[in-house]
Amino acid sequence: MTARDSRTMDFAVGLDVGTTKICALSGIREGGRTKIVSMGSSPSYGLRKGMVVDTGLAADSIKRAVKNAEEAAGITIRSAVVGIAGGHIKGFNGFGAIGVKNRMVREEDVDRLMDSASAVYVPVDRDILHVIPAGFRLDGNNGIKNPVGMPCEILEAMVHIVTGSVTSVQNLVKCCEMAKVRVADIVLEPLASADAVLTAEERERGVALVDIGGGTTDVAVYRDGVLKHTAVLALGGNHITNDIAVGLGIAAEEAERLKKMYGYAVTGVIDERGELDVKGVDERMMKLPVSHLFEIIQPRCEEIMMLVQKEIGIVSKGTAQAQSSPRTSVVLTGGTSLLKGLDAMAGSILGLPVRIGIPVKIINEDLVNSPEYATGVGLVQYGLDQREQLDDKTPQKQLTTSSIFERMKYWAKEYFT
Repeated sequence: MTARDSRTMDFAVGLDVGTTKICALSGIREGGRTKIVSMGSSPSYGLRKGMVVDTGLAADSIKRAVKNAEEAAGITIRSAVVGIAGGHIKGFNGFGAIGVKNRMVREEDVDRLMDSASAVYVPVDRDILHVIPAGFRLDGNNGIKNPVGMPCEILEAMVHIVTGSVTSVQNLVKCCEMAKVRVADIVLEPLASADAVLTAEERERGVALVDIGGGTTDVAVYRDGVLKHTAVLALGGNHITNDIAVGLGIAAEEAERLKKMYGYAVTGVIDERGELDVKGVDERMMKLPVSHLFEIIQPRCEEIMMLVQKEIGIVSKGTAQAQSSPRTSVVLTGGTSLLKGLDAMAGSILGLPVRIGIPVKIINEDLVNSPEYATGVGLVQYGLDQREQLDDKTPQKQLTTSSIFERMKYWAKEYFT
């Protein structure tokens, strides 16, 4: 079969560059839903806590994942929407206002308003990645979600601004270029995960998306249908693995195996009697009590959830809605959310309903029916949305750090679709 080129076909590619693994997914839009065509993954090297620390190793990992996705579908991947995370990501809320002179609001007015809202001081070592509308006000009237087509004198907007380290963004783009993949856009990973697993009803009543990956835990909080807060916590599943390795005196590979096969986030809820066969660093097998494993895992899981609780509380303090309101819920996703008992622990600590989030509204669910693929699916969906919104005749330019700002406005347009 002749390979098809991602530059000319109607499919989009999402590249989830994670600390533990690199995942490349390709998909098409079919009947208004997303169909994942292929998936390729590779162990991730050259990244720590979501950030590139070795461009050569990271580029090789990206290349392997992309090649696997290409071979699975007989396609040639030339570009991708790339996810970004890491402790360097910072989000904050902003405000903008423009005069409309008592006429109907147009889309170009919203673009101008986003430019006004993003005219904030940002240190020279940081760059704006996204400016996302969080509610509009027309002539002092709050609660406007889509002002286009409405008359007013003064148009105002609350926005959520996401910034990242210039160096980290440049390193990520460089790794993709070294792997022969053009960066079509860069998207904050929790936003991509949210697009893949959250429902419109959850966003409206209030939901916290908690994406627990290998190196980071990403948080996105929605209220009244709009994004209110984002955070990237420099803790993830790898920290649990490292705790097990150090606590039991075993290799990291064996610790990861034990975590996935026997790990449990909460002690005292299942029978902890018995022993595990564990491979020591000298390759000899030994027996360890099951309870030792649980006692190591639980404190780190509690630490992660306490930090998540703090981030959710930031939004609750700024609204009249109490943190424990039954309207609010939590959706856990990411590979570490598969740890047994973690959802129960989260519900106990946060005092909120919790569910595990897997990609929804896709055609072939079996291929990506796991929370570990949420970010990749969300990136594909974002890429497909951009193909539909942008003129097909518009030339595709190589994305650079300086051009990220120019593409922010498409988040505003997606907000209305």
